[in-house]
Amino acid sequence: MFNKLIQFSIKQRLLVIVATIFMGIWGAYNFLILPIDAVPDITNVQVQINTEAPGFTPLEVEQRITFPVETVIAGLPKLKNTRSLSRYGLSQVTAIFEDGTDIYFARQLISSRLQGVKEVLPENTEPLIGPIATGLGEIFMWSVERQDNSSNKNQEPSSLMELREVQDWIIRPQLFNVPGVTEVNSIGGYVKQYQVAPDPMKMIAFGVNFRDLMEALIKNNSNTGAGYIERQGEQYLIRSPGQVKGLQDIRKILLGSHDGVPIYVKDVAEVKLGKDLRTGAATINGKEAVLGTVFMLKGENSRSVSLRVAEKMKEIN
Repeated sequence: MFNKLIQFSIKQRLLVIVATIFMGIWGAYNFLILPIDAVPDITNVQVQINTEAPGFTPLEVEQRITFPVETVIAGLPKLKNTRSLSRYGLSQVTAIFEDGTDIYFARQLISSRLQGVKEVLPENTEPLIGPIATGLGEIFMWSVERQDNSSNKNQEPSSLMELREVQDWIIRPQLFNVPGVTEVNSIGGYVKQYQVAPDPMKMIAFGVNFRDLMEALIKNNSNTGAGYIERQGEQYLIRSPGQVKGLQDIRKILLGSHDGVPIYVKDVAEVKLGKDLRTGAATINGKEAVLGTVFMLKGENSRSVSLRVAEKMKEIN
């Protein structure tokens, strides 16, 4: 058999050479598009349901959030099993489906069932489905630093707050437009807040309570439309812009009057920029910093997605 193969190759030299060149080109092309990963991704088909519940103990989270969510998704088609984690202020339920189940079909089933459980959950809690990613989906990481290299020094909270603002409002939204990216996380820094710190003694003196202060802040931070007026074939829109734009607008919100004198928020409370409470931080070479990570869409080529993210980061810089 080998003699016949050798004789055929000698007689059809041109055909063998062309076939060899074609196979070489085909192999080189496949090498360029070959998925590259540190380890094979053998993650099963799963959907995570995360629910934040600030102030709830692990027992309360388990009884009032985790158990109702597990109950409502039980019996879904192709559902293999579920597992859950109840921590302080957080409920995480993971639904594992049979191998071969379409991930988007599984997420649609979960989403439809969650609509019915929202009525029995505590107020201001909403179960959210996690991104379409796996445990090996974290493929790109970067740090947000100043050009003057001030990140190498001990940064003040205000500096870390500015860097976190750049990460959340400039970098993160643009990376979501990169094909293959399913989630962008921010780590470290401080989330900026506009804080109103009431002074109880001043509130008592002016006859203002905490409910009055909260209602005034809510009602005076919205824009209202009032239709339009037609005149000589033209429409004039009528609206009342009332959304606050900064600290001064918050300070000037009217609470009421005392002995004929108007009372503003600034009269009973201190309005300032603050930072959200956090439970962790990020460091580079022992110095606190702001980091960002990109998670790849399940089933994508990590090499291709990371290259696209790198190109997008060059544009952002």
